[in-house]
Amino acid sequence: MAGDLERRRDDVEPAHDGGSTELGELIGRLAGDDEMDRETRGRLLGRLARLLGQGARRAGAAGIARGRLLADLLVEAAPHIPIRDLETLSRHHHGLAGEDLADSVVRVAGHATTGVGAAGGALAAVEFAAPPLLLTAPAQIAAETLVVAAIEVKMIAELHEVYGVRVQGTGTARGAAFVTAWARQRGVNPLEGGTFTSALGSAAKATLRKRMMRTFGRHMTTMGPLLTGAAAGAALNRAATRALAAKVRQDLRGTAPSPPPLPGGPPP
Repeated sequence: MAGDLERRRDDVEPAHDGGSTELGELIGRLAGDDEMDRETRGRLLGRLARLLGQGARRAGAAGIARGRLLADLLVEAAPHIPIRDLETLSRHHHGLAGEDLADSVVRVAGHATTGVGAAGGALAAVEFAAPPLLLTAPAQIAAETLVVAAIEVKMIAELHEVYGVRVQGTGTARGAAFVTAWARQRGVNPLEGGTFTSALGSAAKATLRKRMMRTFGRHMTTMGPLLTGAAAGAALNRAATRALAAKVRQDLRGTAPSPPPLPGGPPP
């Protein structure tokens, strides 16, 4: 009886130990390096899949696809995602500013999620020849889902910097706010939330779980035969990232503070 209860708890909650910290750091690294080469990305994605596979064996093949597990892991990873401030972003993007800088941030994020889709598809092609496919596939798709979500969370956070919409709070609280923004596919309105905390409300958690499950389902395309999954995964990730960016940018344009008027000029 006690063993059954422990297994059921593993189904819905990741272990809060050194393993979850390693997962968070690995997801953050995969999300944070814009210039990671394909070989390194594939190797790290494979390591993430293996770590997730350990949890999948406890939860069962379907357990890892449950929104709660993936949502909790994304929240835990959020503080490890490196977010650049406006000055650093502008310097990294060759001095761009305003809408041009936002375009560049979105373009880089799209390249990154495209790369993850391609790497995930290539990894799937290799696994098709291996007997443990049914055990590794859920973890592999979960790994791609988490990394793509983390890249998009990073993109959303940096778009807030570009548009001058500051989200106050600790790194953990800001991470939770941007994860919620990703789940809602909206910008963060600082006037609505007051002081942000690291604890998501029940409605935000439910929205996040649903969004993770939809994203997980989209990444099933990477399981296509040979390298067709890589091509499909790359294309779908790129399109989804661009669509998300368009929604968030529209929100941020409405909440961004107006620029100060020029000396002696007319009011904005």
